[in-house]
Amino acid sequence: MKKLIIVLSLLMSSLTVFSQETYTVDGTTYELKTEVSGTMDLLWNIIDGKYRYFIRKDGQIRELKNTKDANNKFQEEYQSLLSELTQGSNLSTEKLKFTLYELRKFIDNYNLAVDPLYKKELRDGKIESRLLVFGGLTNSPFVENPENKSNPVFGAEIEFTRAIEKPRHALFFHLKHVLSGNDFDYSSTQLGVGYRFRIVRERSFNFYANITAATFAFTNREFVVDDMVVDRSSNAFDSPFIFGIGADIRISDDGFITIAYDELFALFADTHDNFSTHITVGYKFIL
Repeated sequence: MKKLIIVLSLLMSSLTVFSQETYTVDGTTYELKTEVSGTMDLLWNIIDGKYRYFIRKDGQIRELKNTKDANNKFQEEYQSLLSELTQGSNLSTEKLKFTLYELRKFIDNYNLAVDPLYKKELRDGKIESRLLVFGGLTNSPFVENPENKSNPVFGAEIEFTRAIEKPRHALFFHLKHVLSGNDFDYSSTQLGVGYRFRIVRERSFNFYANITAATFAFTNREFVVDDMVVDRSSNAFDSPFIFGIGADIRISDDGFITIAYDELFALFADTHDNFSTHITVGYKFIL
């Protein structure tokens, strides 16, 4: 358990370190990330739980805003500001959405229009990473479990996919820990690598299938042999090709609620006649 906490802490800290700088805008200091850099820069961050976007041009930084009036209607001030700042470029802000993805695309196109030497980030060829933290219950179907009892499971996953709005394929690495329970005295810490294929891929929802191709697990279990309790620990590398399914439900530009039903079956592992109850729920966000 201590090893898991140490490894998980290192994983989380290494993945949540983002390159950002300090800027002062209208007398207020912000820590902002640079999303696009060119004739016009796009800066942003999540501040007090809200996405905040800023434009830097000719050394001046201005915030893009989309406030509501007394009738709860969005004012779309950001469209007017961007229209002003991009005069002469023939770019329209009329249907521009107030999202990181849309703003990034618009400013990339502006930089291309005014600077022949500007190289647009080819995000279709870039890699995007997503971090998932999850928890749930599992009956560890590939372990002998006569009473088919379930134990708590929790962990983290890092997913790598193409940096586009609706990616199809992904590679993932997970670290998960199964806690020992009173009814089923079995615990494990598993590192795994696998492939994910999105069957349904809409912006707001995607449904996918997983294949965990290889695992390395540290396990511990108690057995009763001749009225004596025997504690047995082991570690092993395996290639079980475990299949599972899951879904991501978008709740913000960069955040998802993830529901997974994993360890349904495997090509090279026995389920011991116990159908999987490996179900987890977590939060995934784009790094």
